Amino acid sequence: MSILNETASLANGVQIPKLGLGTWFIDDAVAADAVRAAIEIGYRNIDTAQAYGNERGVGEGVRTSGVPRDELFVSTKLAAEIKDHDGAVTAIEGSLDTLGLGHIDLMLIHAPQPWADFRGGDYADGNLQAWKALEVAHAAGRIRAIGVSNFLQADLENILTRGTVVPHVNQILVHPGNTPTELIRYCRSRDILVEAYSPIAHGEILRHPAVAAIAERYGVSVPQLCIRYTIQLGTVSLPKTANPDHMRSNAQIDFTISDEDMSALRDLDARDYGKLAAFPVYSGK
Repeated sequence: MSILNETASLANGVQIPKLGLGTWFIDDAVAADAVRAAIEIGYRNIDTAQAYGNERGVGEGVRTSGVPRDELFVSTKLAAEIKDHDGAVTAIEGSLDTLGLGHIDLMLIHAPQPWADFRGGDYADGNLQAWKALEVAHAAGRIRAIGVSNFLQADLENILTRGTVVPHVNQILVHPGNTPTELIRYCRSRDILVEAYSPIAHGEILRHPAVAAIAERYGVSVPQLCIRYTIQLGTVSLPKTANPDHMRSNAQIDFTISDEDMSALRDLDARDYGKLAAFPVYSGK
């Protein structure tokens, strides 16, 4: 069975494909082509965000893919800067309109703080206001599942204690060299599915000799090893690419990493992101 046919269950029973297509840094002008290519290859899970500026293209790709809408799972994210109820309501409507898909399968709060203050001040009340707007859209059936991204345990507890719906998903940075084991364990204990973004560390992991050596033992590429690693952790994996050859290769992960190698990859510390450290999620905060 191909990984493209495997799904995980969210707490509300909604099925989410275990392997998805990330679209960060895919320009809106080419997003439709990338999405159509992925769907033709067999991908059924497409992830975007307001901050990516490509919701229009992603929606076009889904609509023109030739695959029925109800067979596809499309996620987007509320901009991290939106920390008030009315702003969130407006932004949710904006994503629904821009995507043009009738409904959104999963919508997340992109980060617990605005990007300019990532891991900085206290936005607990603002997150709750944004969350309540998502809860209303979810109750109305316009969004099938709701969740968060880049949330730490304290951020999650704010929603768990003050919100009505437990987040269905927490999408976080996970790759060999950056495995937040305690956070993953906490999410699992609350029935919050973890999605792994940048499972290949946005390409930086390709140069890591220990990871390359393990990949070579399995006769696979470093990206294939990294994606398989995140799948075996029990997360949904979201590698980003606009290259159809890479899309195919990323889905060819029909092998099993041994417990010993999983431990070695989990214990690895590789968080030197070079130029990418300019982005908050890679800054080491």
